[in-house]
Amino acid sequence: MNQDQFLQLLSQSGFPEPVEVLQPPNGHLDNHTHPFAVRALVVDGYIEIESQNGLNQYCVGDVFELAFEQPHSETYGPLGVKYLASRKQ
Repeated sequence: MNQDQFLQLLSQSGFPEPVEVLQPPNGHLDNHTHPFAVRALVVDGYIEIESQNGLNQYCVGDVFELAFEQPHSETYGPLGVKYLASRKQ
């Protein structure tokens, strides 16, 4: 998916404008939750997310979603990751 398609998807789904998020090379966040739902588009590098749905890797052009307060952990690739994230309360 490209950035224009992602922005259209957000608009159709009632998600607000996204913010750019940069995470460091080979970084990791242990199990945690967010007080919002997330829909994000990877624009550089990759992210691995482990949740009750298993371990999934998201690369450039992939969209990932996390539900409100969904427990998960995150691992970032050797170049880190940059993604556009929209957060919905």
